[in-house]
Amino acid sequence: MTESAQPAPGQLVRSSPLTRYRLADNPGPMSLDGTKSYLIAAVDGGPTVVVDPGPVQEEHLAALAAEGEIALILITHRHPDHTEGAEQLHRLTGAPVRAMDPAFCFGGEKLADGETINAGGTQIQVLATPGHTSDSVCFYLPGDGTNGSVLTGDTILGRGTTVLDYPDGTLVDFMASLDKLGKLGPATVLPAHGPDLENLESVVLTYRDHRDERLAQIRSALEQLGEGAAVQDVTDAVYADVPASVRPAAELSVAAQLEYLRVSG
Repeated sequence: MTESAQPAPGQLVRSSPLTRYRLADNPGPMSLDGTKSYLIAAVDGGPTVVVDPGPVQEEHLAALAAEGEIALILITHRHPDHTEGAEQLHRLTGAPVRAMDPAFCFGGEKLADGETINAGGTQIQVLATPGHTSDSVCFYLPGDGTNGSVLTGDTILGRGTTVLDYPDGTLVDFMASLDKLGKLGPATVLPAHGPDLENLESVVLTYRDHRDERLAQIRSALEQLGEGAAVQDVTDAVYADVPASVRPAAELSVAAQLEYLRVSG
């Protein structure tokens, strides 16, 4: 799907042979067009897995609950635009909610890195991918089309780059998670925000290149400002053109990159 083809909130969209999604009506600087709540099912109307119920929006949650037999609810990470509706969808459907953070598990167990879940008529592999947040996970569907697909939450976005929720999320973890995802090859990327992307391996390389460019800019700024420069001053130098609405996110990214340089040089 191209960016120009992004649907209106509430529309059910086919994203891959095994997945569809509904877009929550919560657009914004950080959520882009809104949060995608994915439905995984080998047969439409059959046993279904919901990934990221999204915010508490009655119409959105009711539409998800009506999509066949909801057998399981999965969470990619703790942020409210992904988790806020989880408990209510659990009450509506009776389906257990599983997440890496036990605080968001309702009637279900904590996820384990590397486990395979058999649900929705297919296999879902759990991949711990910390970096955006410490509890971030991706869900790999090896049987979804020719190359499989990966539901990446906010670890990889359909547009722009991922913000690291520092200090909970770190660049050290994020770079390791990119390496882990790159090993899945040309799988389709199904992000929680923005359009779907082809070829995960290629997207990972682009993400790494972007991070390397930013780190080079940070190093250059420190040469001018001094090694003890404040996060705000480095942000002024490196992210001078960002809108005020995403300035806090830029400062988080700078803080994460400064820590990465201290740790890895």
